[in-house]
Amino acid sequence: MDLKDNAVNRTNDEGQATSAPADAAPAGTVARLWRYPVKSMLGERCGALQIGAEGVKGDRRYALRDAEGKLGSGKNTRRFTKMDGLFGFSASFGDAGLEVHFPDGELRRWGDPDMDRALTAALVRTVTLREQTDATHLDAGPVHLLSTASLAWLRAALPDAAIEEQRFRPNLVLDVPAPGCPEQGWIGRRLRVGTAELLITEPTERCAMVTFAQQALPQDLRVLRYIARHADNVFGVYAQVVTPGVISLGERIWFRRS
Repeated sequence: MDLKDNAVNRTNDEGQATSAPADAAPAGTVARLWRYPVKSMLGERCGALQIGAEGVKGDRRYALRDAEGKLGSGKNTRRFTKMDGLFGFSASFGDAGLEVHFPDGELRRWGDPDMDRALTAALVRTVTLREQTDATHLDAGPVHLLSTASLAWLRAALPDAAIEEQRFRPNLVLDVPAPGCPEQGWIGRRLRVGTAELLITEPTERCAMVTFAQQALPQDLRVLRYIARHADNVFGVYAQVVTPGVISLGERIWFRRS
């Protein structure tokens, strides 16, 4: 599957139609799929995602690097540096590869000789756009999952807040008919979806990025405050890839019984 291909794909790598695993129990469906080509920029909704051994193909494949060699992020760590303004940009894959959409509406593509100059001017700091080579740009697990149940739980708690999945930057949004935050009970379980299989490994610990303004979402400090006080500061889960494959919108998700 090409990275720009958002068509729904319901076949496995041999072109055969997918079917329910014999040793699995149904748990819900795939509601939405997301990919974030440039670390800490806004991403793109997809009709299907190709899952490799390292995670979602094309996800966080690129990052901005500052003059000290640190990668642009929404927080400061040993490898990352907080870089204000990144949520004003979005990134996607087009016919010619990576496309970066600037806050003023300008579109630039990977390979543009003026890309770094334009990014430096827009962010008012020296940066270069670099492709991942020998190190991942991911914060933690390679695949990030969030349930519609968790979103509903938070919306009910903060009814006047703008609670949308974009705040939390998941790869998979799963429609799960359960109360509360059911994915927190999935740690250690294996999930079959499409032709891929995932092992749920750990909860997603949250940081100030979930409070940042982005496009139509205003800044809201209550979001992180509530998650910290009432959900031990976790929201969503990370997964490792057991079996690579393709995940498409609308597909059923299944838990392995053993």
